[in-house]
Amino acid sequence: MNFQSLPELNRRVFLGRATRGLGAVALASLSTPTLLNAAATQGVLGKLPLPQKAKRVIWLSMAGGPSHLETFDYKPKLAEMHGQPMPESFTKGQQLAQLQGQKLSCFGPQHEFQKFGKNQTEICGLFPQIGSVIDDICLIRSMTTDAINHDPAHMFMNTGSQIAGRPSMGAWVTYGLGSESVDLPGFVVLTSLGKGGQNQPIAGRQWSSGFLPSRYQGVQLRGKGDPVLYLGTPPGVTRQQQGSDVEAINALNRQHASLVDDPEIATRITQYEMAFQMQASVPELMEISGEGAKTLELYGCQPGDGSFASNCLLARRLAERGVRFIQLYHKDWDHHGGLKEGIAFKAQEIDRACMALITDLKERGMLDSTLIVWAGEFGRTPMSQGGSGRDHHNKAMSVWMAGAGVRGGIVHGATDELGYAAVDKVATVHDLHATMLHQMGVQPDAFTVKFQGLDAKLTGVEGSKVMKDVLL
Repeated sequence: MNFQSLPELNRRVFLGRATRGLGAVALASLSTPTLLNAAATQGVLGKLPLPQKAKRVIWLSMAGGPSHLETFDYKPKLAEMHGQPMPESFTKGQQLAQLQGQKLSCFGPQHEFQKFGKNQTEICGLFPQIGSVIDDICLIRSMTTDAINHDPAHMFMNTGSQIAGRPSMGAWVTYGLGSESVDLPGFVVLTSLGKGGQNQPIAGRQWSSGFLPSRYQGVQLRGKGDPVLYLGTPPGVTRQQQGSDVEAINALNRQHASLVDDPEIATRITQYEMAFQMQASVPELMEISGEGAKTLELYGCQPGDGSFASNCLLARRLAERGVRFIQLYHKDWDHHGGLKEGIAFKAQEIDRACMALITDLKERGMLDSTLIVWAGEFGRTPMSQGGSGRDHHNKAMSVWMAGAGVRGGIVHGATDELGYAAVDKVATVHDLHATMLHQMGVQPDAFTVKFQGLDAKLTGVEGSKVMKDVLL
C-alpha cells in the first residue's frame, strides 16, 4: 500500500485496509506454519557447507565457576598433598586472582569420586545421575580460558571476546542458521538460582546480538511468575483488535523502512510480530503440568518452581518447538569458601536434571540432533582460599558435551597431577565454539561479518581448531 498516494486516508479506512490480509495470513500459518514470519526463520548462510549434525544447541551455563576438582577431574596426588605447600614450579610467574602474593597450600578434593559407565570414567560421587548417562557424554578435562574474573570470563565464553559489544554465540547461530520456530524467538535464555555460593549477577549483554541486527539477541523467559513482562492482552482489548493494531503499526514501519532503509526498522517489525505470536505460544510453552507425573519425576521438578530442573524441561519443550539456541544459566557456583557444602548443594540442584534432559531427548529421538554443552566460565585453583574454598582459575576447567555426533563415554585431554593446568590435548574456548559450529554445519573460520573493517567471527582472530577426536 502506497501511503504517499493516499493523503486523505483516515484512521478507520487505514485500519480496515491494513488488516484485510490477516485472515489469509492466519490461514497460511495453519496450513504451512513456516510461511508465517519466514524472513525471521531464514538464516544468512543458506545452504550449509558441512553436514549438519546439530539442529539446535542447549547450553547449560554454570555461572560462578564450578570447581573441576570436585566435579569431573579427580586428582589423587592433590589429595595426598592436602595442606602441604603448593610447589612453586606450578605457580611461579603465573596469574593468580585473589591468591596473588599469598601463601599457597594444596587443597585436596572435598568429595569422593566414583567410576561410572563402560569405560569406568571417574567423576565426583555427588553426581550419580550424570554418571548413569556418562556413556552419552564426552568429558573434556583440558579446557582453558583467557579470563580470570566473572564478567569478562562470561563475555569470553559467550562471545569469544572479553570486550563487551560482541555478538553472543546464540546470536551468531540464529543469524547464520535462522530458527525453525515461527512463534518463539530463535534464541531463548532461562536463569535459575541455587544455594551454597554467591549469587553473581548475570547481565543481559551476555546474550546480546552485538553488532548483528538486534532481532538476533537472546530473549529471556522467567521461570516463575509471568515468563515475559507485559505479555498479556490488556483488559478490554480482544486479540483480534490487538492483531489489527500490530498490523497497522507494521504497515507504517514498512513504509518508513522503504524510505530510510534502516535495518533496525525491520527488527522492530519482526519483534512486534513475534511479541504478538508469543502471547499465544509462551503460556502454552510454560504449562509443564501437562507433561505427566512420570516426566516431572524424571526431571525432579514441580510446575512453576523456577528451578534448574524445570528450566531443563522447558529447554526440551523449546527444542521441540524449533528454537535454535537455548541457554540455561544456573547461578551460585562461586565457592571462595564453604566449598564442600556448596558443591553438595549444586549437585542436588543439577544432577538429576542433566540426566533427565539427556534421557528425555534420547527417548524422543532428539539427542542425535541436539548438542548439549555443560560449562562454567572458568575453573578453580588446586590451592586453598581461606581454608575452605578455591579461587578463580583459567588454566584448567572441565566441560562436557553430549548428542549431535559427539562421541559418548570418552574423556578428552587431561590436567597435570595437581589439576593446576591442562597439559594434554589442551582446548580453548575458541576450539569449543569452532566444534559447536562445525556440528551445526558451519565452517567456523569462514563464518564472518565485516565489522570496523575486519572480518569478525565467533571463533576470534587468534585461531581455533575443531576438536575432531571428540566427534563421531
